[in-house]
Amino acid sequence: MGAPSRRTVLAGGFGAVAAAGFGGPAWGQTSNYEFAQWVQVFKSRATAKGVRGEMYDWVMSQTQPDTKVFEFDKSQPEVQEPIWRYLNRRVNEWRINTGRERVKQYAELFGRIEQVYGVDRFMLCALWGMESAFGDVAVNTKWMRPVIPCLAALAWGDARRRSYWEQELINALIIVDRGWATPADMVGSWAGAMGHTQWMPEVWLNMGVDFDRDGRISPFGKPDDALAGTARYLVERGKFRRGETWGYEVKLPPTFNAGLADGKLIKTVAQWKALGVTRVSGEPFPREDDKARLAVPAGVNGPAFMYLQNLYALRSYNPSTKYALAIGHLADRIRGGGPFVQPWPTDERQLSLEEAQELQTRLTQLGFDTGGTDGRVGDKTQAAVQAWQRSVGMTPADGFPSDKVLKRLRGG
Repeated sequence: MGAPSRRTVLAGGFGAVAAAGFGGPAWGQTSNYEFAQWVQVFKSRATAKGVRGEMYDWVMSQTQPDTKVFEFDKSQPEVQEPIWRYLNRRVNEWRINTGRERVKQYAELFGRIEQVYGVDRFMLCALWGMESAFGDVAVNTKWMRPVIPCLAALAWGDARRRSYWEQELINALIIVDRGWATPADMVGSWAGAMGHTQWMPEVWLNMGVDFDRDGRISPFGKPDDALAGTARYLVERGKFRRGETWGYEVKLPPTFNAGLADGKLIKTVAQWKALGVTRVSGEPFPREDDKARLAVPAGVNGPAFMYLQNLYALRSYNPSTKYALAIGHLADRIRGGGPFVQPWPTDERQLSLEEAQELQTRLTQLGFDTGGTDGRVGDKTQAAVQAWQRSVGMTPADGFPSDKVLKRLRGG
């Protein structure tokens, strides 16, 4: 397994990293002397990448590794969180109402960002709400901690991902060297994500924008730089398309082949329409030449969605489809839209962690790539389920990892 991407780390949380084999040294047996030795060795790599030696010495001489990053609870829930619970916890009344307030409060700022980058204010505001509860979490000492000690601990102690953490520590030191922040200013998650929209140091350096023109780039304080830099990220790395939405909740005809709703097959909206796909609202599709995918994330008994390019732009910020769907739906609710029309199949029994691991293991043994056997059901596992369903002629081939699927796998 290679080094995690910026958003992969944040998407999974520490528990996911730990389950994948994250580990540090035996901290109780590791002396301060050994860390000091590592600091001296690492200096040459940091200075080779642009950190001034005197700046390095000043910061690192005051840094002790925050070894609590290795004490995070490694346990996983006994039952995986279904998508409807994930969405309900995030697209809640507080976020909807606060989002509407923020859109009004920062109307001028959102307007300027829309003009420069073309990112819809409601989607950008929803992302802000998802990442930091509109800035509340970014300064909450219960959740945030000094970033440089965390990154130093990870760069020193996580042998499997050392190069990733080393580079992010170097990025953080360059930020200090540029005068954008002091080490004390840089507080964030255990993994180093900071500010209103939870930037990793690499994003701060390469995507950041001095939108408030105060001479420095910062994801803290006023939201101007954070929101503008995030809009830039969505455009440059996510290929966000100006003037378009993320997608639609749709209605599939009774005879529709669920295997087509795999989240991968690309057709124009007009082609999907010709197959009987309509919007649940009854409104026409605004641009029938848009390319789109269909998905039924909870199986055919739940809502169906048509995903457009901007859902994948949102997904570039965190490689989780349910994360992107939550932002898209929250944006629609902030805009004034209603909840999803088709109910979620809340009476479906969820697989336990052990059962999900068994399902993944059996699929892997049959040659279907689930992306791992840690019991965390994501896009790859659902794609593997759907591919297996097709291979055995199981209908509907909707990719939903149900109890019925597991029983069929057990029966061969």
